[in-house]
Amino acid sequence: MTMTRPDASIDDREARRFAAQADAWWDADGPFRPLHKLNPARLDYIRRVLTRHFERDTTALRPFSGLDVLDLGAGGGLVAEPLARLGADVTGVDVAEETVAAARAHAAGMGLKIAYRQATAEELAAEGRDFDVVLALEVLEHCADIAAFLVACRQLVRPGGVFLFSTLNRSAKSFLLGIVAAEYVLRWVPRGTHDWNRFLTPDELEAALGDAGFTCGGMEGLRYDVCADRWCPGRDLSVNYIGWAR
Repeated sequence: MTMTRPDASIDDREARRFAAQADAWWDADGPFRPLHKLNPARLDYIRRVLTRHFERDTTALRPFSGLDVLDLGAGGGLVAEPLARLGADVTGVDVAEETVAAARAHAAGMGLKIAYRQATAEELAAEGRDFDVVLALEVLEHCADIAAFLVACRQLVRPGGVFLFSTLNRSAKSFLLGIVAAEYVLRWVPRGTHDWNRFLTPDELEAALGDAGFTCGGMEGLRYDVCADRWCPGRDLSVNYIGWAR
């Protein structure tokens, strides 16, 4: 099995920038406001995919009981905490110790048991760890080496498990909405948050998943409804999209 350097996918500049904002993760009006808005749509998709794939009761209060879930680039725990409430045994990983500390403190305050640690996907793969579900949400566009990251993710997913991802398409529309509008006009996120050249088209990502040993199970677009002030699923993959692979 091919192993990669434990830091191959990490961009140090990106890691330092997110570490500097560690205390702001749970400020719904702060620099991570777009993720707070996006979270319901992401969680709805995750719930739909996992309940179907693992044949879980969609009406259960804790449908993910017994599932080992790894949240890569977990940040402050915006996804890890709801999944823990849904019954999953969650491990949250981030490369910045400041972010991990903030996530641990918030989870403790909520009475949630989540195993947070500072690590990379490559380090976990080298340790022989594996999980039923591996998440990489709004992570791919910040990776220095997509191929190395996806290879590590493949090593982390157990046979029969699922890899879930969400990211931005590299299109003219995503440049206008994801860079110009979000960073310069609406100022939803700090300038320089994204590098458009690192965005992946759905076709590129599906090919990269295949090279890493995954089979893509499907993708959905995520669209911001200005009037409703919420994100909605749809067929348009031109800006934000979410998907899964087996």
